[in-house]
Amino acid sequence: MNRKLGLTIVLFIVLIGVGNAIAEISVGVKKGDWIEYQVAYTGTPTEGHDVTWARMEIKDVQGKSINVEITAKHSNGTQGEVTTTLNLETGQLGDDLIIPANLNSGDIFFDKNVGNITISSVEEKTCAGATRTVVHAATSETRYYWDKATGILVEGNSQLPDYTMNTIVDKTNMWQPQILGLDTIVFYFLVFVAAVAIGSTMTFIIMRKKKG
Repeated sequence: MNRKLGLTIVLFIVLIGVGNAIAEISVGVKKGDWIEYQVAYTGTPTEGHDVTWARMEIKDVQGKSINVEITAKHSNGTQGEVTTTLNLETGQLGDDLIIPANLNSGDIFFDKNVGNITISSVEEKTCAGATRTVVHAATSETRYYWDKATGILVEGNSQLPDYTMNTIVDKTNMWQPQILGLDTIVFYFLVFVAAVAIGSTMTFIIMRKKKG
């Protein structure tokens, strides 16, 4: 009886550990979201990787499956488009373009090309003009940063035998650029309100002087 109880407790502890290790799969993007990247490389990249600019647009989301359209410009001036389907549940992540949203340090997600990847840190980073909370992880070839709320790639630094490649977000419609830590719409609204207040005060002062 004691032996059975002991085995039950051990199994329970193991199951808890597995549950904590594998992160819940949450999709953070929606249809119509898009993001653009500036890409720089050194050395001689493999065919198709001589990219200087790229754009990814979310075309559809069905459960954990995400259909994306990727447009890329190459160093010779040509431009190509490809539509592919990512799946956060099966680990079909492409070049880890989108991962589960809202991961924390220590969380694990699955990439079918490299296996389990562990989030090593959570930090603040300026991305496309706004301060965003990002999660960081690294494989043997690439250091990644993803926007935490959406799970979308915002920066990647790859070191390969024949070349290096640095990809960084340039523009997106998923968040607004900030001025002094405020969204541009909020900032300009506050400027407008301040201008109206100053104008009203000046008008009041001038009117009082005229009456005096």
